[in-house]
Amino acid sequence: MMQATFTKMSESTARDWQIIMPEQLAFFKKLPDRILSHMELLSGDYGGFAVDRLQHSLQTAHRAAEAGEDDEYIVCALLHDIGDTLGSANHADVGAAILQPFVSEENHWMIKHHAIFQGYNFFHFLGADRNMRDQFRDSDNFKRTARFVAKYDDPAFDPSMPTLALSLFEPELRRVLAEPIKSIYKEAMSNSE
Repeated sequence: MMQATFTKMSESTARDWQIIMPEQLAFFKKLPDRILSHMELLSGDYGGFAVDRLQHSLQTAHRAAEAGEDDEYIVCALLHDIGDTLGSANHADVGAAILQPFVSEENHWMIKHHAIFQGYNFFHFLGADRNMRDQFRDSDNFKRTARFVAKYDDPAFDPSMPTLALSLFEPELRRVLAEPIKSIYKEAMSNSE
């Protein structure tokens, strides 16, 4: 197998990048597989809730799908808490960062801020300001995010709901993550194919 030989990126050549880019494109195409594997890490992690974090995510996506939301929105619902494993102190930021290249600005904003909006339901029990979300009242995305939390995220802790399989949303996930709509690498990826 051919490999680039530079030890510093500043020493790379066009030839090196002819070797690297096909490998990078193949790696990129496996992103949905890595996301699905990472979602499995949420299985069995209850964190004190009545359902584990994976079932919460699946219930959220299921509710969005049942309501007729589009694939992008459903994938956002599915991945909204994917950051719980690596970004326990900022899980919404992690989920939003993963989704940003693939979703609209409105959906990205919604996922980035959903934790603050969900806080309306419990922050006061922790001694925090339940109205923290009000700082975003002037945002065009305030109502959209409040609706996401109220309609899909908040009621998705239901232990009486049948267990859902991650494979249920795999087609939507693969479609939405197939190609970024915005990325600093988008042009390079298009030119290398």
